[in-house]
Amino acid sequence: MGAERHTIVGLGEILWDLFPDGTSQLGGAPTNFAYIASLLGEHAVVASRVGSDAPGEQARNRLESLGLDISFLQCDSSHPTGTVKVQVDRDGQPQFEIIQSVAWDYLEWTPAWHTLARKAHAVCFSSLAQRVFESRQTIRAFLRATGPHTVRVYDVNLRQHFYSAEVIVESLRCSDVVKLNHEELPRVMQLLGLPHADDRSSAERLRSEYEVKLFSVTRGAHGSLLVSANSCHEHQGFDVQVKDTVGSGDAFTAGLVYCYLRHASLPVINEIANRLGAWVAGQKGGTPPADMGLLRQLQNLLA
Repeated sequence: MGAERHTIVGLGEILWDLFPDGTSQLGGAPTNFAYIASLLGEHAVVASRVGSDAPGEQARNRLESLGLDISFLQCDSSHPTGTVKVQVDRDGQPQFEIIQSVAWDYLEWTPAWHTLARKAHAVCFSSLAQRVFESRQTIRAFLRATGPHTVRVYDVNLRQHFYSAEVIVESLRCSDVVKLNHEELPRVMQLLGLPHADDRSSAERLRSEYEVKLFSVTRGAHGSLLVSANSCHEHQGFDVQVKDTVGSGDAFTAGLVYCYLRHASLPVINEIANRLGAWVAGQKGGTPPADMGLLRQLQNLLA
């Protein structure tokens, strides 16, 4: 889509989603996010860490088959590749059991990653990948090393007990764009000791207090809210027969970043991001085969 191409980094966890039927899907928000960014025509990079084990080798092969740059995928000889046990309810909503002490908990700050940070046009990170001190320090070093025009995107991504007020505050302070869902927003407000009346007032308060340029609240099938310094826009979402919602939020984020880098209006950002999120929700897993018809439609919307 489009002639302009940016380097987009998904920074943090990489893992295998293990489903009850015995199948597995390579996932983690950085992978899902980077994959959708690549479908949109960006140079998408997964900056993460796998074990020196069979699942790690399979992850590398899978990323390459998806067309993603694996030059910045680290290998860990002491910790296994990450896995998550996924249970999906009758409405397609996933529940996760995220295994601890895995390779992506030990992201290493390296000269290669410093170079990547300097040339990135956008980098997306989350709370989850900061659950261990080593990776938290590396992520913060990466964000500090980005250039003045890099868009730093915080996908709050609250999972199990792997977050804290400190991680959320520090992440908000260094973010240009923030995305969370309507269930996470009141939890964040409570953690920060702030009242929550409704999505818009809370989003506006956090955007203002932390000087965020664009704040996004996703609402599942009911669309999303975007808040900037001078504008606000709500989208009602799309009806879709949900297979599972794994990766749908990451697809939304990829669409949002793609449009934001091209200075699109809030209505266009919301339309494209919601279309991508709905499309992934209608597929199994977070990295479905490309739908060229959909991509052409989105290109026309941005033209």
